[in-house]
Amino acid sequence: MRAARFHSPGVVTLDEIPRPVPGPEDLLVAVKAASICGTDRRIAANGHFKLGTDRALVLGHEFAGEIVEVGAEVSGYNVGDRVSVTPNIGCGKCSFCLRGLNNMCPDYEAFGVTVDGGFADFVLIPGFAIARGNVFHLPEGLSYQAASLVEPLSCCYSAMRQLDVGPTSTVLIMGAGPIGACHVMLAKLYGAAKVIISNSRQPRLDFARSVGADVLVNLSEENLADVVDRETQGRGVDVAITCVSKASVQSEAVDLLGTFGRVNFFAGLGKPELVPLDTNRVHYRALTLTGTTGSSNSDYFAALELAASGRLDLEQLATSTFGIEQITDALAYAGSGEGMKAMIRFDAA
Repeated sequence: MRAARFHSPGVVTLDEIPRPVPGPEDLLVAVKAASICGTDRRIAANGHFKLGTDRALVLGHEFAGEIVEVGAEVSGYNVGDRVSVTPNIGCGKCSFCLRGLNNMCPDYEAFGVTVDGGFADFVLIPGFAIARGNVFHLPEGLSYQAASLVEPLSCCYSAMRQLDVGPTSTVLIMGAGPIGACHVMLAKLYGAAKVIISNSRQPRLDFARSVGADVLVNLSEENLADVVDRETQGRGVDVAITCVSKASVQSEAVDLLGTFGRVNFFAGLGKPELVPLDTNRVHYRALTLTGTTGSSNSDYFAALELAASGRLDLEQLATSTFGIEQITDALAYAGSGEGMKAMIRFDAA
């Protein structure tokens, strides 16, 4: 089978490798659609702290497909079932896993990081991923392409749950990539009164408008603080979400919050860095600072239900489609900022 594999930083090749053979507790899934995440690009370029050097790794953690083989000891899944997965597989024993927070497990495994992922014709789903609740049946009518985008939506859903967005909220989203667009859709679904989004690329801002953003701020033409001041009559925003990996953006987000404002530092920084914050503003305005990483299985289930409900359209995030043999071009497109998501499709999904 064909597989896009990471060999070393900067070296990702399309290889012909044997089709996996599932054991009695495993599933084998024919991948139908897989989308490229910024994490995939970072691993391709720089590696990952969990990656060893003893084997090549199939990348990809946002994927959906059809079960083609079922291990003899597996129950609840059948050949022909349409499924997707949550990528982070918790240990099942730590205090976080026992509270349902597999995304916070300090000893996790993950598709496309420690376990071969979905940038291949077939992916083996190991028994421990099934046992820990990481494999989901797709709702009827949800396409494979949309299903492969549920994972980033679920991460945004996890963040949005912390922020108390409602019909009186003005929400600022800093960064208009695919994650920013997911936050726009969710903020409008939560009933936000006004969504302001900032970015330096006008085409991405225009896309954000198409999914519900009310105010577009092109940072090459306007000062964000001035726009926020104008749009909130000097009060500041109720909610800010940082979707850009810059310390200056995190600092500015706090500066732009109004009284009782909430911020989510969604995008982590590329390397550990101290961020200057006006803690007096935090203190006297009673601000709430939050951070989220990944999503739990319950977050994913909720996002899957949202995607299937028809209340938001995930497929529009896939602005360019590639075959697996075009993995180099797909990774380049994903990092170009030209569109939104690069989608790899394996048939008419």
